[in-house]
Amino acid sequence: MNISEIFYSIQGEGVEIGLPTVFVRLFACDLRCSWCDTMYAVEGRDFKKMTVGEIRAGIAGFGCRRVCITGGEPLIQKDEAGELTEYLIKDGYRVVLETSGHKLPPPVFWTENCIISMDCKCPGSGMQERMDFGLFQKLRPQDQLKFVIADEADYEYAKQILSKYTIKANIIFQPAGGQGLGWLPERVIGDNLERVRVLPQLHKLIWGDKRGV
Repeated sequence: MNISEIFYSIQGEGVEIGLPTVFVRLFACDLRCSWCDTMYAVEGRDFKKMTVGEIRAGIAGFGCRRVCITGGEPLIQKDEAGELTEYLIKDGYRVVLETSGHKLPPPVFWTENCIISMDCKCPGSGMQERMDFGLFQKLRPQDQLKFVIADEADYEYAKQILSKYTIKANIIFQPAGGQGLGWLPERVIGDNLERVRVLPQLHKLIWGDKRGV
């Protein structure tokens, strides 16, 4: 597998925010979001090839039973990511898959010990036309659908998606850049979006734009 990095930190996003987690960042992505903060995992040659066994050993060394498979876009290597996850589940790990809403996760990610964290790309990303909206309706109550909000247009777009589609997953509104946009929670409250969680990127509030955290 092409691996950008493996590190141990706290989960900075979504419903598991703040929980100690081992991150396995896979290299490469077929989207180019305007606000991407991990371009080192998208373009270039900054990765190393590792076997599934080597990755499992690296994860085990941290002694944490929670793993996040992220990217880049991890489903570019979907067969290998699926194989790794099958082993992790057998080994007693809980797995979060972070993926964009344009690729169907393999069956193993739809099992009880996995959470799918899926992005719906808003217009501010420049990638909204790549989304497969049918995937959002497949998400389970344990999963989450995340909207990165850069401006008012993104906010209105996210509201439109939520009103148009039946989505059972947890709903996250996250400011682009991980922080700021003080108006966002006020709008969510004012519009009575009862299901929406407004969350920052906690790791950026703690460490800033630092790699490996």
